Amino acid sequence: MKNYYITTPIYYCNDLPHLGHAYTNIACDILARYHRLDNKNVYFLTGTDEHGQKVEQSAKSKNTSTKELTDRMSKNFLDLTKILNCTNNDFIRTTEERHKISVHKLWNILLKNDQIYLDKYKGWYSIRDEAFFDEKELKKINSEYYAPTGAKVEWIEEESYFFRLSNWTDKLIEFYNKNPDFVAPDTRFNEVKSFVKSGLKDLSISRTTFNWGIPVPNNNNHVIYVWLDALQNYLSALEFPDTDSKLYKDFWPGTHIVGKDILRFHSIYWPAFLMAANLPPPLRIYAHGWFTNEGNKISKSLGNVIDPFQIINEFGLDEFRYFLFSQVPFGDDGDFSIKALVNRINNDLSNDYGNLVQRVCSFIYNNCNGEIEIIDNLINEDEDLLENSNNIFKFYKECMDKDQIDKAIKFIFKLISLANIYVNNQEPWKLKKTNPNRMKNVLSILIEIIKRIAIMTLPIMPNKSQKLLLYLNFDFQNINFDNYKVIFKNQIKIEKPYPLFPKYEK
Repeated sequence: MKNYYITTPIYYCNDLPHLGHAYTNIACDILARYHRLDNKNVYFLTGTDEHGQKVEQSAKSKNTSTKELTDRMSKNFLDLTKILNCTNNDFIRTTEERHKISVHKLWNILLKNDQIYLDKYKGWYSIRDEAFFDEKELKKINSEYYAPTGAKVEWIEEESYFFRLSNWTDKLIEFYNKNPDFVAPDTRFNEVKSFVKSGLKDLSISRTTFNWGIPVPNNNNHVIYVWLDALQNYLSALEFPDTDSKLYKDFWPGTHIVGKDILRFHSIYWPAFLMAANLPPPLRIYAHGWFTNEGNKISKSLGNVIDPFQIINEFGLDEFRYFLFSQVPFGDDGDFSIKALVNRINNDLSNDYGNLVQRVCSFIYNNCNGEIEIIDNLINEDEDLLENSNNIFKFYKECMDKDQIDKAIKFIFKLISLANIYVNNQEPWKLKKTNPNRMKNVLSILIEIIKRIAIMTLPIMPNKSQKLLLYLNFDFQNINFDNYKVIFKNQIKIEKPYPLFPKYEK
């Protein structure tokens, strides 16, 4: 069995979860579920990033202790994974002792390898991004400077430890050339390579102007820069520094799904840290885009932040999961609108997918006592539909293996469309009177196709897909993709179906 390690970024504990957090979590959960169905041993990690100046300032503004704030905020993100029905194996917090031990070990390895030195930092820093910026990257508005993310930056001067990032420019380019799929989509990878080719400067990796962080070993005046701290969570969860641990040996290196705003840290700093410590860099980094709300940038000041808990409560979890990954090509920016969500529910899910299931299963339940025999006398139309389903499954897997979730969904709905056309052409309601055996054959073919559709939608809409398989009395407890082409051989018994995706009519 092959191993597959997938992670979300760890989320800042200075505010409540929003749509972006839900989007990344669901993406990782879809891919984790998919690879489990593909007979892989999967480890799925998420968690919270609890250190840094931004968190410390947020606690002060709320008149609470930093520990109390992070405990409360971390629980919100843990609750989000449960609300989203995520199948993560672990939830890591950077305030945990296992993480501190792991970070100190990485620091000491880098220090031993002459990758860290003490100097003084002068430059522009964004507290919101927890990132340093060159002046050429900044935008000046009136007399103030702003980062590409829109965050205000400030000039700081302080003693700092530095990582010799400049030494890794050529080695990173060489690594990128040898691993052309390291960053996806390709447009993002081009941005990364362009930035590195322009030349890297040594990176400040400690701060002295705040205290909320992991202290530098043997120098409590410094705390470790939040990104050197945060990125190490991917190894902390695998029991690093124990490189003989089964978790570490089985699952590292892995795949990181991140927002495009933190791609630089994951695709440049992180592999450089690891290579400098003689550790393998990650296998792959997939950077997704941002959402707008009804065409407007999402921000607290505009009051248009999307609460995933509220959307799920009103429209349903599987409907929400489906919408996010059918509406926007994974990796691109996209727009969230209630109108588009309702259209997807009513058209794709209710009219197309739900109607196929309802018309076939209800017909069998009402006209055949809920049972249908398998007859192997296939005609060309039957064989064509089965063959098309096999080809579609092949394309679906190719897309999912490349993390192209939206493209995989399109193939599923192509099969749904073909199945609906087949129903209309074969007219089993007429065959009941004219050719009952042919009717049974048509219905058995359709149940087989519906089973295959349900297996492909399991990673995306797990609750509704399992409900559908229950209608078919299909044992999904140990299901995997090997079941896809195993055609029903015995009599099929159908449970009374209820609308899988009721129309939203509010």
